[in-house]
Amino acid sequence: MDTPQPTPEEMQARVLHRDGLMLVIDKPAGIAVHKGPKGGPNLEASFDALRYGLPRPPVLAHRLDRDTSGCLVLGRHRKATASLGLLFKHGKIDKTYWTVVEGGPDASEGEIDIPLGRLDAERGWWQKPDPNGLPSKTVWKVLGRGTDAGGAKLTWLAMEPITGRTHQLRVHCSASGWPIVGDNIYGNGPRFGEPSLHLHAREIVIPLSKNKPPVRVVAPAPVHLHERLKACGWNGEEMDVPPVIASEAKQSILG
Repeated sequence: MDTPQPTPEEMQARVLHRDGLMLVIDKPAGIAVHKGPKGGPNLEASFDALRYGLPRPPVLAHRLDRDTSGCLVLGRHRKATASLGLLFKHGKIDKTYWTVVEGGPDASEGEIDIPLGRLDAERGWWQKPDPNGLPSKTVWKVLGRGTDAGGAKLTWLAMEPITGRTHQLRVHCSASGWPIVGDNIYGNGPRFGEPSLHLHAREIVIPLSKNKPPVRVVAPAPVHLHERLKACGWNGEEMDVPPVIASEAKQSILG
């Protein structure tokens, strides 16, 4: 999926939450967050449209893969960005992803605890299961099951990464024997064309203020997921899916 550079109006239409400290936008799939060495469209190039009267454009508080859609958090000024960075670093921000995988687990929920390490120096961000790698933990819950147009089994999962390793959900799904639909690095997705990666940052919960409830933001399911989500029982409405993780489980891994 190749997404053109968003116009100012398109960027503003993707703002899901805005306050004095941060923005949460609905990142489109198929566009990198940073400008790459080869150039091309990137989200940062359109952030000037999101200043809303402040002297500087917002900046990324974290990142999502090029082909991942959904909730992306931006800090609106330096102090806010530093605070958000600490929340992400210390695992205080809860993230729920929707994904559709090939095949799927037999159980209705569970966790994946597989350390991850870099595949090799030449592959940059690519990761692999590595017993000597960094601890990596994901919890998941089945939201629906079905088959694609060719009769192949599909499973719709809610997944929460307890740790935040690069490509964590993609490697964990692949290593579990049910790769994410459209994953052209760790799964069976095509190098070009459909299906594109079925990984969507569905919800984010940010405890930005000690005196206020956490900010909870939900990103609508993107069009390229609709067909397979519906095959797995999604009714096309915005469902209020409760968080997957118990806070105790999170604290046990984060210490």
